[in-house]
Amino acid sequence: MKHILDALVRITLFVLIIALWLWVLRQPLSDIVNLSLIAGGVFLMFPFAWFGRKLLDIKPTMSRATWITSFVHYAVVVLAGVAIIRAIKTHHDWSGWQLPVPTEVGILLVIVTGGATLLTVINLAAKGLGAPFAVALSRKLAVDWLYAWTRNPMVLATIALGLSLGIWFQSVLFVLWVLILFAPALLFLVKVYEERELEIRFGASYLEYKSRTPMLFPRKPGS
Repeated sequence: MKHILDALVRITLFVLIIALWLWVLRQPLSDIVNLSLIAGGVFLMFPFAWFGRKLLDIKPTMSRATWITSFVHYAVVVLAGVAIIRAIKTHHDWSGWQLPVPTEVGILLVIVTGGATLLTVINLAAKGLGAPFAVALSRKLAVDWLYAWTRNPMVLATIALGLSLGIWFQSVLFVLWVLILFAPALLFLVKVYEERELEIRFGASYLEYKSRTPMLFPRKPGS
């Protein structure tokens, strides 16, 4: 019964987050507000990850890690989601150099990286019995399929998708936003917070998996 109630609460909260995203998408915001959301929203991921890690280390127990992770994930989902939505919506207003890449190439890259991102979600659901970020914490350690090649295939695919969108938009500034701010924020979250949280929840099995599998760039299992 507790698991059912927990799932209902998480689903309800995520539906509310989606409603917030849709509201943000429809708003005619000024350039200053857009810049604050696009840059500031991602930048705030750094202190949330750092603060979450401090809370974990005060009392590193499984139950405490679960609720702290829920808090951190919901905060990150809101901040990153709003930043991404406004960045995509306003990309045509960004001044700067234009990438000399055909639109068709960008669309192809978006399809490929979008499909890869979807595969990582399916992989986590099938092997970790979980869903990305705040939707549902994994109940098992996912170590097979894509997760056998890299510990963070979802992060890698998401960054690749962001870069693909920038190429599709032919926007140098969008690509730089992904490389300079968005990607570092995701990697900081993974390195500072999520690795510690997974160590607390899964113990020696995670440490063994971590020792043989690269953090980001794929490597053939067993090589």
